[in-house]
Order: sequence, then structure tokens, then C-alpha cells
Amino acid sequence: MTPTRLTDQQLAFFDTFGYLSFPGLMADRIDEILHDFEALWDSRGGGHNGRPHDAKARSCLVQFIDLHERLSTLLDDPRIIGIAGSLLGDDFNYMGSDGNYYAGDTGWHSDGQHPEQLHIKIAFYLDPLTRDTGCLRVIPGSHRIGDRYADGLQQQVRKSQEVWGLDGRDLPAVALETQPGDLVCFNHNTKHAAFGGSPRRRMFTMNLCQRYPEGRLEALQKYLGGGARFWVERAYGEAMIRNAGPERMRHLEQVLANDGHLAELSYKARETMAEPSRG
Repeated sequence: MTPTRLTDQQLAFFDTFGYLSFPGLMADRIDEILHDFEALWDSRGGGHNGRPHDAKARSCLVQFIDLHERLSTLLDDPRIIGIAGSLLGDDFNYMGSDGNYYAGDTGWHSDGQHPEQLHIKIAFYLDPLTRDTGCLRVIPGSHRIGDRYADGLQQQVRKSQEVWGLDGRDLPAVALETQPGDLVCFNHNTKHAAFGGSPRRRMFTMNLCQRYPEGRLEALQKYLGGGARFWVERAYGEAMIRNAGPERMRHLEQVLANDGHLAELSYKARETMAEPSRG
């Protein structure tokens, strides 16, 4: 199957507003995805760090799709390739994955501040979600670092009650209501949140970015070093690498060439932390 490229209108929308949604895009794979999601959690003890999810706080499993042979093939799926290639270039980097059980609200935040390198997240929500039951909310245009509006949000959005007299759930935003099989894609800089919903909301993500130019490899290495808090010694899980063909390797090779410092950082993290952070 040939990768489906985004239209000029979709590219313009993403550039302007910082997100895209794709209703039903993965509906033909959702049954196997749901099965594999549960099987992978069960194989890891049913919850965070080998403990069952307690429904009180987020449980997170890093290198998520990387740990499962069939889930790893999502990086080969023409629909994922088409979205990522259209936004990031055909030589984009796969930057990892995390699987989650969410509980409670998730306040407004960005997944990073990347003024020079475009990083995106593709999110799979595995339960029906509405604005009142924990669906993703985004603030359009909040991804434009250096813009007065976006920079003001960065400084003030966590103080919404104090600054604007509004609870976070009442801020002007787009609620991206989803069904299993839908995809949501957004710029890491985009402000997003979720409010309400089940204490066992299931979702997992794929993180991808533009290939780093040779002059910015130190920045890539610094980014990868953040994985040390999860005690991982390589950027990817074994299944992702073991089953990689030439096309998949195109999206892994730059990270694999720049994650050699991660083992030492993880060793140091083990010495100073009781257990990996939940997220």
C-alpha cells in the first residue's frame, strides 16, 4: 500500500493550528491493537513497573509499541508513514512510544518546546471519549513559539484561575472527541489537556520528529538522554529493532547512532532514584 500524503489543506491547518484529527483511520486494525495493548500490559505485570494500575494516578510503560512485534509494525503502516512523511519529511525519525492508563485530569501543558525542530505526537485513544469523559483538548495556535499569543499561554496557562478567573476545564479550546480507531496528531509545542473520565483511560502514542541536521546532533543526544529516568539503556525496545526492515531502519538509524550515552545515564539514574518516574 502506498503511503497516503496529507493534502495541502491539511498541511496548512496543522501549520496554523498545531493539530489534526483522523476519525476512523485505523478502524481496520483496532481489534488487534486493543488485544495487543492489553496483552503487553499483562506481560509487564498488569501495570506500572510491574504493579497493577491503581486507578489513582497515571500508569506509564515506555518503549511501548517497541516491546511488541505486531505493535511495532505500526511504524510500517502506510497511514502512519503518510502522516509523518508529509509533516516531517520522508527521512523522519521515530522517537519512541509510551502506553498509558490515565486517571483523573491532565492539566494544560506542552510535550516540549521545540523552536528549531518539529516534533509531533500521534495518539491512539482506545476508549470512547467525549469532552466530559477525558478526551484530548487542544488550544489552537498555541504551538507557535515566539508568537505573543503562544508565549503568553506558556507563561500563564497553569495559572488560569488566578489570571483569567477560569478553571482549566473552562478555557477556550477544541475538544477532540474520539472513538477507538481514530487518530489524533499534534505538534509537541501545542497546549493540550484532558478533564473528567474513567480512571482507566487507555491510550498510547508514537513520537516522531524531523531528522536532525548534523550541526544539531548534540541537541538530539540531549533529548534522548531524557529516557534515562525510565532506566532504559537504548532508545528503542528489542522488538522494534529485531524486526526492522530497510524502510523502518530509515526512521531508526539516526537515533541508534546517537543513543550510546543512554546506558551510562540510566545506570546513574538507578543509583539515585528508587524507581522510574511514571511520566
